[in-house]
Amino acid sequence: MHKHAAYILSVAVAVVSHLTLAVLLHAATSNRQADVMQTSQGELRITPLYHGSVMLEWAGKVIHVDPWSQGDYTGIPQADMFVITHTHRDHLDPAMIDKLKKPGTIIVGPPAVIDTLNCAPACGQAETVTDAEKKTVMGITFEGVPMYNIVQGSAPGMPFHHKGIGSGYILNFGDTRVYFSGDTECTAEMKALKNISVAFLAMNPPRTESTLEAAECAKAFKPKIVYPYHYRGSNTQEFADALKNTTGVEVRLRKLEGES
Repeated sequence: MHKHAAYILSVAVAVVSHLTLAVLLHAATSNRQADVMQTSQGELRITPLYHGSVMLEWAGKVIHVDPWSQGDYTGIPQADMFVITHTHRDHLDPAMIDKLKKPGTIIVGPPAVIDTLNCAPACGQAETVTDAEKKTVMGITFEGVPMYNIVQGSAPGMPFHHKGIGSGYILNFGDTRVYFSGDTECTAEMKALKNISVAFLAMNPPRTESTLEAAECAKAFKPKIVYPYHYRGSNTQEFADALKNTTGVEVRLRKLEGES
């Protein structure tokens, strides 16, 4: 009887251990994984959420970049600031802005975004930052970077994203510079970027660059850390493989398109 009880106990322990391992493995691959960086002005937490949506936490403030309702925002804090790159629905989602806003929220975006929302001050204070502008908002210096298609479009002369439709952004957190490409191909402006600490590069052709085009751009401006995002239908491992021999560039892959 005692041997039987001991056997049952050993089986139970094995099952619990297996389940615990499974939970830990699941947690390790969650798209809620937050990465912490030390900047010259304090800790920066970076949490890629879904598609082109990223949350930043810095100096007690929560910044939501291109939040979209298709992502799971359960338990996610409300925004002190929104950064919206352009007007397409997977970037500019008024319902998500309404859900995440709170008194005093600031919305930063190119003129087309602010004009399309047309909701200030009810939805928050609006600040325009063009694709050629540098401006400080909430203690964060923004640098606009043009985002546009060079080749891809619905017809000749009709690019999916024309120059000026929106803006990529560099956000400066002290000495840490975080770049969000928005929807763009590998442009001369992206190749010319300097001193980028973290880059988020969209790779969802035909509306943006491909994984291999994104890798060529990353080789040109050499961000210290780069995350593929907005990659629906693409194999991000191709991007990582193309950069594996590039010194000084770390690729971080996350599950951002609903993968299990």
